[in-house]
Parts: sequence; structure tokens; C-alpha cells
Amino acid sequence: MSVLEKKYSYTEFMKSIGRNTSSAHAEKLLNEIYMDLFLKRLHREQIRKRLNGLVDQSLDNRDESAFLSYTDELLKFEKCN
Repeated sequence: MSVLEKKYSYTEFMKSIGRNTSSAHAEKLLNEIYMDLFLKRLHREQIRKRLNGLVDQSLDNRDESAFLSYTDELLKFEKCN
């Protein structure tokens, strides 16, 4: 679970709603949570796609050092997500 997902846990959401009982506020907060999660996922997919492209390009160019570097970066990225 990412930091963002922990930040927007159900429990935290319910605590926030408990503090401010306005349904408009709750709806706004929920929309912000969904937007943040959507954008974070979109960004992760863009990074993954870029790194895969760089790995492929380094293979096409027979550039072993670039291949190893981008592959290492991709593996670290995948481990964090």
C-alpha cells in the first residue's frame, strides 16, 4: 500500500467526515481522494512505459550499459510500487 493510499484510508476518511458532518464536504473530500489516486496511478503507468521504452531502445542499440542501468531502474521502480 502506497503512502497516498494510507493517507486516504477508509478510517481516515471516516474520521474526517466525523469532524465535519456536511455531506457536501464529504463528497468533495472523496472526489479529491479519487482524483489523487487516479493521477498517481496514471503517473506510475507513464513512468513504467517510459522505462520499458528505454530498455527496448537500449536493446535495439546493443547498449549493454544503458540496458543494465534502465533495467535496474525499472526493477527498483517495480519493487516500490
